[in-house]
Amino acid sequence: MRKKVFVKQNTMIIQLKNISKHYEIPGSETRRTILDNLWMEIEKGQMVGIVGPSGSGKSTLLNIAGTLDKPDSGTVMINGTDTQNLNDRQLSEIRNNHIGFVFQLHHLLPQLSLIENVLLPLIPQKNKLLRETANERAMDLLGMVGLKDKITQKPGQMSVGECQRTALVRALINEPDILLADEPTGSLDQKSADRLGELLREINLQKQISMIVVTHSERLAKKMQLVYTLDDGDITPRK
Repeated sequence: MRKKVFVKQNTMIIQLKNISKHYEIPGSETRRTILDNLWMEIEKGQMVGIVGPSGSGKSTLLNIAGTLDKPDSGTVMINGTDTQNLNDRQLSEIRNNHIGFVFQLHHLLPQLSLIENVLLPLIPQKNKLLRETANERAMDLLGMVGLKDKITQKPGQMSVGECQRTALVRALINEPDILLADEPTGSLDQKSADRLGELLREINLQKQISMIVVTHSERLAKKMQLVYTLDDGDITPRK
């Protein structure tokens, strides 16, 4: 039996139970196993890094945890809700209300200003209080990341590092329970990468937002509270 990876604190945010994922090899009847009966649990306020060789399934695991992809078998629980039988609308609500995403590329809309990009996730938001306090919350977060004076600028007028910090604020604007970051420093120079890593840690401490950060960067991994290695379909804690 595989060893279960548990992060023990107070409130469960994400539970991945017996997660398996396979991909068909083109031109062959065989399948490649990416995730093999994997277990993982993340609780409130935990900052977890996931490392592993290229092609080991790190992004696949993150996408499954964020309900962007479905496992071939196993259960994904978000705040105690089994997502297996939810429809697309319900999954979208789970993502919008509970999960923030940051990717290697910032994916800001070039025609929108910084503040407009940040507030974009509020369009489908049904929580009236979150909508009413959005501007105040945005300015607070932009102050934390040093972009309060650039709210009218568009992505083409900002550096890559500034765009990535904007993407981080956008991911946090709906006050998610967990932030899922896939190679968030991969497109940055070392100085900008270090700054973003420190911001992730600061936001984790101040906001108590759980984080799962997939990275190839040892410098970023060392900023995490716990680091796990994903390889050969299974995940193990780094000693």
